[in-house]
Amino acid sequence: MQVIMLKDVDKVGDKHEVITVKSGFGRNYLLPRGLAIIANDSNMGRLNEMIRREEAQEQKKLDVYQAIAAKLKGKTLKVGAKAGTSGRIFGSITQLQVKNHLMEQFEVEIERKKIILPEDVKELGTYTLTLKLHSQVIQEMEMEVAQD
Repeated sequence: MQVIMLKDVDKVGDKHEVITVKSGFGRNYLLPRGLAIIANDSNMGRLNEMIRREEAQEQKKLDVYQAIAAKLKGKTLKVGAKAGTSGRIFGSITQLQVKNHLMEQFEVEIERKKIILPEDVKELGTYTLTLKLHSQVIQEMEMEVAQD
């Protein structure tokens, strides 16, 4: 069964992507929850209109994203983590934790999927993370992971 994704679903597909899924999964999970629609001729025609409309909305938000990038430029995000004596963190730093610390320290709301961590952050130290706010606005930022 081919479907057009209406929302991002982890490990399934991204928004506006045409994917093939098993019939039961599409019929029982994706369609009833409004996560996807069937990829027939009429819906494929609507797909271009949906993409165009969403790009127009994102273009309107461009000024907001540029303001957020300017606010965060040159700043360092401080994240506390519990670590052992060797400096190795118990667990790792996740996008959700970074999102919450950005909200606490700089009062900016950024979607979790727009935060790109360099690699698995599993030790204390300084890392560079990337905030992909828009296709035209990409901001790099220092993240300091310290003992909590």
